[in-house]
Amino acid sequence: MGIQRKHEMRKMAMGGYSKGGHPDKWIQGAIKHPGALHKSLHLPKGKKIPESKLEKAIHSKNPLLRKRANLAKTLKKMHHGK
Repeated sequence: MGIQRKHEMRKMAMGGYSKGGHPDKWIQGAIKHPGALHKSLHLPKGKKIPESKLEKAIHSKNPLLRKRANLAKTLKKMHHGK
């Protein structure tokens, strides 16, 4: 059995692909509301979130804001493009 076939079988066993449709684009399915963190922090859509605001959001009482801020911090560590 080829490597590609094993990969496909493993993906099917794990519930298939995310909404992005391709295994390399799994994060598109993980982000449900793009721009929601910017909106809740009252920042314009294209502007970067300052580290101080991100840290403040991580320690927020609002659990949804905390989750979004933690995801943003995690995604910030990922390498973009090639």
